[in-house]
Amino acid sequence: FSPGLLVVAGSFAAFRLLNRGLERLVPPPPSARRNRWKWRNIWTSLAHSVLSGAGALAGFYLHPELSEDLVGTPPPGAHSLVAVSVGYFLEDFVDMLWNQKLHQSWELLFHHSVVIVCFGIAVLLHQYVGFALVALLVEINSIFLHLRQILLMANLVHTTCYRLNSVINLGTYVVFRIATLAWMSHWLFLNRENVPPAMYAVGTVGMAIMTAMNIILFYRLLRSDFFK
Repeated sequence: FSPGLLVVAGSFAAFRLLNRGLERLVPPPPSARRNRWKWRNIWTSLAHSVLSGAGALAGFYLHPELSEDLVGTPPPGAHSLVAVSVGYFLEDFVDMLWNQKLHQSWELLFHHSVVIVCFGIAVLLHQYVGFALVALLVEINSIFLHLRQILLMANLVHTTCYRLNSVINLGTYVVFRIATLAWMSHWLFLNRENVPPAMYAVGTVGMAIMTAMNIILFYRLLRSDFFK
């Protein structure tokens, strides 16, 4: 039994409660009332992205040694942040499975499955937490991805706010998603002799899947927001 599992369970419950209460905190506009579940789901995802993205940046700022040792025993705060993210991804997985048809959500369900396995290993073993924290830098871009969805649901696609968010979204996508995943893949390749074969296999497969999914999403964003 790992104490990290308590953090995962607490995170799952907290994000579940947040999801339930968000409709009162952020009432959906008329254009989003036909899909209240999605409105709540996106705002819950935005809350996680702000928490985990800011937490990852703070982790590397407060503990710069993490960038030099991505495998060894991590600071308690970094370990807890990764456990909190596991709880969120589990909650979002259940939320989508319960409220959305499989053909509409299979890509995100697959993505969440990969993240839960990789982050779960880090939480249980108290290793590779630094590597997981690098992966959480991706959530900085997710903030603007979720804001984009909120603006679309609020029917604000033809506003200056949407155009500005589109530009920031694309810039942070390149920096915090594509470049970060490329750096992680490069680190994994350079350290292949220092990583156990099973962990190396999980990491390599995870990176390959994430890279392919992010290239596809990048193409969709370009086509939708810039080449339409």
